[in-house]
Amino acid sequence: MKTSRFTDSQIMAILKKNEAGSNVPDLCREHGINSASFYKWRTKFGGMDASLMKQMKEREDENRRHGVNEKQEKKCTII
Repeated sequence: MKTSRFTDSQIMAILKKNEAGSNVPDLCREHGINSASFYKWRTKFGGMDASLMKQMKEREDENRRHGVNEKQEKKCTII
């Protein structure tokens, strides 16, 4: 899996700038990101603060270590 070139704190800062009133095209141009990436981040991290983001990342890492992914979880619940 490709790692992000932005840290969690950088992503949060970009999202906060948008909440403060900056428009998306200007933010994307300023930080060199695609608008699709911005909207994906906003969907995933919107409304979170740094502590919630850290907890989510820890859970994702733990699931990755245990070899559990979303497809496996869904398959287990169906059976």
